[in-house]
Amino acid sequence: QVQLVESGGGLVQAGGSLRLSCAASGRTFDNYGMGWFRQAPGKERVFVAAINWSGGSTDYADSVKGRFAISRDNAKNTMFLQMNSLKPEDTAVYYCAASQFYRSRYAYTGAHEYNYWGQGTQVTVSS
Repeated sequence: QVQLVESGGGLVQAGGSLRLSCAASGRTFDNYGMGWFRQAPGKERVFVAAINWSGGSTDYADSVKGRFAISRDNAKNTMFLQMNSLKPEDTAVYYCAASQFYRSRYAYTGAHEYNYWGQGTQVTVSS
């Protein structure tokens, strides 16, 4: 069993920054890819960013490219999402997820490719 715990969400003004963290336990963290998804009120959960097991491959949704950066610290079993130039449309609950594929070179963008999810952390961007 894998446990994922997000932190770092909060309320920020448009143009501001936040750094989300996802702490993992229960499985060898550094053998699996990780991702961030978000869900706004009344909308489906959508892909935000992903990183493969080594950190050598990343991918981003078009809406966050150039503003968000995903990273991981395998020594600390933690993944991060640095969010800059935040916009009101970034308001959502952000979820971290761990993929089911062992040491894949890919950074997966589909929710079905992840089999463990955190509880989510709220990010609210005011205009």
